[in-house]
Amino acid sequence: MTDLQDQLRPITAEEWPRFDGAMYATFGEVPSGPYLETPPPTAELDRSLALFDEDRVVATSGIYSLQMTVPGAVVPTAGITWITVAPSHRRRGVLRALMRRQLDAVHEAQREPVAALWAAEAGIYGRFGYAAATWRGAWRGDPTRLHLRRDVDTGTGRVRLVEEQAYREAAVPLYDRLRRDVPGNLERDDRWWDRRLRDDPADRDGATARQYVLHTETDGTVTGYAAYRLKAVWTEGNEPDGVLTVEEVRAATPAAYAALWQYLLGHDLVRTVRAPMSSDDDPLRHLLADPRALHAQPVDALWVRLVDVDRALEARRYPTPIDLVFEVQDDTCAWNTGRWRLSGHPAGAVCRATDRDPDLVIGIEALSAAYLGGVSLATLQAAGRVREVSPGAVTLASAAFRWPVTPWCPDMF
Repeated sequence: MTDLQDQLRPITAEEWPRFDGAMYATFGEVPSGPYLETPPPTAELDRSLALFDEDRVVATSGIYSLQMTVPGAVVPTAGITWITVAPSHRRRGVLRALMRRQLDAVHEAQREPVAALWAAEAGIYGRFGYAAATWRGAWRGDPTRLHLRRDVDTGTGRVRLVEEQAYREAAVPLYDRLRRDVPGNLERDDRWWDRRLRDDPADRDGATARQYVLHTETDGTVTGYAAYRLKAVWTEGNEPDGVLTVEEVRAATPAAYAALWQYLLGHDLVRTVRAPMSSDDDPLRHLLADPRALHAQPVDALWVRLVDVDRALEARRYPTPIDLVFEVQDDTCAWNTGRWRLSGHPAGAVCRATDRDPDLVIGIEALSAAYLGGVSLATLQAAGRVREVSPGAVTLASAAFRWPVTPWCPDMF
């Protein structure tokens, strides 16, 4: 197989069933849902790529045009998705051709300085410059032990069950306000809210339809929302062993957040509450009288890759001043390799190519890991991923790259 990149091309709407079928086959999943014959509204077929072997699709990829919060700003982001290679075409350089073609296209368009993805396998994407930049907590616990501290203020508002339409009308503007403060959060337009709220019975795994609640203040202002499901389970001894799965909890005030969790933890017949997509730094632990009752299994979530180092570093803000030269090594995107002087502060930043001696030497993977402010450059140095040239440079850079709000992405794509 020669000239792989030249063989890759976007698909048409008529080719979607074969393209979609190839993805399902590679992931070993049974095709289901409403978009087996036609592309979903979120699909951007002009940003898709497929490799055909005669009339069979043997490799797939796609990009979503996203807006992602980074420290102090919101940045256009290429959401990498649909990455599959059929077993019959592995070890032929197909994946590398896909990833390189995507990065070249994003760079040439000069629209998105950053790319991001969710990794099906953690060992795949580092060699292409991607790194885990957010983590999810995957919290779970027994609600009979998960009680709020006595001094927790749950306010004077109320939590009430609502229908999907009322939930959506309140949640959309509240989410749009809150997501701008959390690195890793993504903009949700109507298409993405439709996708998030879709509730196909085949996907419930025996649980109820999604339940929706709003937290409303005494003046009628909605200050929080939550979505969850219940699954009835009984032991052989006829004891309740139900599971409540929390899909999302967001609030504008600490009291509203506490009140929503008080409601979620107060369901009868439930012995496990789980929040698989919650932040690994969720405030819930600090609301509990017995924080050990909440068990976390942190796992990598959103992987980030700086497509254009200068534009990406200029796009975010820095809580402490920084004026350092980074010598960046990037084997995939040669335009990033070189020395870059970053001058930044809380109000903005400038990043330009320079011939000055470097203060730090860093690979693109490590720089991408630190970009959202959740991974310390000092930790990466301790792992041998950053080399300090100027004494104290790692300390200065670590302080400038960190962010007060832990990065978190609740939206898989």
